[in-house]
Formats: sequence, structure tokens, C-alpha cells
Amino acid sequence: MKKRQFLHAIAFAAATVAAGSAMAQSTPIKFQLDWRFEGPAALFLTPAAKGYFKDAKLDVTIDAGNGSGGTVTRVASGAYDMGFADMAALMEFHANNADAPNKPVAIMMVYNDTPASVMALKKSGIKTPADLNGKKLGAPVFDAGRRAFPIFSKANNVTGVQWTAMDPPLRETMLARGDVDAITGFTFTSLLNLEARGVKAEDVVVLPYPQYGVKLYGNAIIASPKILKENPEAVKAFLAAFAKGMKDVMGNPAAAIGDVKARDGIINAELETRRLKLAIDTVINSPNARAEGFGQVNGPRLSLMASQVSDAFNTKSRVNPDVVWNGSYLPAKAALDVLPKK
Repeated sequence: MKKRQFLHAIAFAAATVAAGSAMAQSTPIKFQLDWRFEGPAALFLTPAAKGYFKDAKLDVTIDAGNGSGGTVTRVASGAYDMGFADMAALMEFHANNADAPNKPVAIMMVYNDTPASVMALKKSGIKTPADLNGKKLGAPVFDAGRRAFPIFSKANNVTGVQWTAMDPPLRETMLARGDVDAITGFTFTSLLNLEARGVKAEDVVVLPYPQYGVKLYGNAIIASPKILKENPEAVKAFLAAFAKGMKDVMGNPAAAIGDVKARDGIINAELETRRLKLAIDTVINSPNARAEGFGQVNGPRLSLMASQVSDAFNTKSRVNPDVVWNGSYLPAKAALDVLPKK
């Protein structure tokens, strides 16, 4: 018996050493999302749940966020290695923090078009951007759509708008009860939040920024210069594993929501499946994404965005598009072929 116990102890010790060795070979990566564990979070939670990051020898931890600005700041501070954030927020950080030693860089475009839109109730009489003249709009002060509204208003000659600020949970509530005439927000967030507050989708007017002259990019995967310099192979492995997971999410969004539910058990799976599908249809598998290629950017378009953000956000210095984007870590073209065929 003692001999058997001894052999078991030896086997256990060997297994422990092996497991420790395997863990030692895995590169830890702390990843910050832009928002809560909602439908679009499946883009990252699915490759994690399926073990794609682990297979790439990465130990990835994924945390919920509270806005792109916070994600950019936390990656810049070194609290996180990588994150998911709005390209305009990244540009603003660069232009307002020229002396920051650790400015994050975008390395893969995921939302090829900004998800921002203006939303109003049909009963308000608002049908086009021209109808917004002199109206009261509401959004949190850090909302991407509100920050970029000067670009939207310039493209559509909108003037005289009055802004009301509120916390994110109150935005759709205030529109539903008529405290504001319209709101800005990500379409796939606010539209479904309005439905949750009893507003029917057919009673909502949606004015998507990309359809009204605003050619901004949306959210991208960003990384700290530190990890890009010290472990470029881990970054490449992360993007390849992410792209592999993207194919799965695109192929079966409903199943992917199960991975979100595993992280936040109180979500409404049906609602979040619709939210994910809406994100895919409007900003991931968009005409621009299919033209430019998933994960990539168009140089002139990025330069135009840099100029527009500099003006709209009134940044301390002009945004330099050459320093906010680095596509050299992207997987091969075949691995980026993730968009469903139209």
C-alpha cells in the first residue's frame, strides 16, 4: 500500500510539474472590452471558450469595460495589454497626450463602420437629419456618437442642437418618455434598449452615421507598445485565434451568445443574439468591410478620419494617422476571410 501511495505521489508531482511547465509557456494577456458582457462580447468570449487562445499558448483574461475612452486609458496605463475600443477615442488620446510614454496602437479593425446613429421616435416628426435643426438631443458626454456629432452635423447642415447629458442607463428612458427629441448611441445598443423599455422597433427612426456622410471607422483591437515590442509573436497569435473565433461567431451567432451567458448569467439570450446579429449586419459585414477586407483599413479613409476627429474633438494637436494604426501583426489573408458571403 505504501509503495502504491508513493507511486501516486510521484505521478501527481510529475503532473503538477508538467502543468506548471505548460502554464509557464503560456503568455498572459489582459484584455479589456469596450462595454459590458452583451452580444458583441461574443467576438472575444467565443474564441476564449473554444480554447483558441489557449491552443495558441496564450493565457487571456477578458474583462468588461465601461466605454472606449476608459479602455484606451487602461491600456495606456499598463493595467491591460490589449483592448477593444473606438478608433476615434484612440485618436483623441494620441492627439491630446503627445508626451504619454505608452500610447496604444490599433492593430485590427473589427467595426469597419462606426455603429453610431441618431435615434428618434416617429411621433416626433423627425425623419431626416434636417429635422434635427433646433432640437434637443441627449447622450452621455462621452458617447461616441455625441463626440462625433459635429462631423454628422457638418455633413448634413444641422444647426441649433441643444444637448442634454445623462448617465448611460437613462438615455433610452429619457427618449421614451419625451424628455429629449432624439439621442445618439450605437444602433445595436440603443435600439434594443428602447425595445426593452416598451418602444416598438417600427416606431423608431434610425439615422446611421455611415449612411449620412460620416465615414468614420468604429472599434478596433488595440495593443500597448510594450507588448508589441516585447512579444510580437503573442500578439500575432492572439489576432489569428480571434479571427478563427470570428468565423464561428459569424456562422452561428445564437450559439456564440451561450459563451456570453456563461460570463453573465442574467443576460437575455434572445435579445443579445439579436444585438450581435445587428452588429454583424451593420458594422462588421458592411459593404466597406467587404471592400477593404476584414481587419484592415484604407489609408486615405483613415487620414480623412484623423482630420475630422482633430476638428470635431478640438484636439491639442492634429491626429497623425501613421502612428495610430499598425497592420503588420494581422494574420494571412486566408485567415482574415471571415465575413459571410452576401
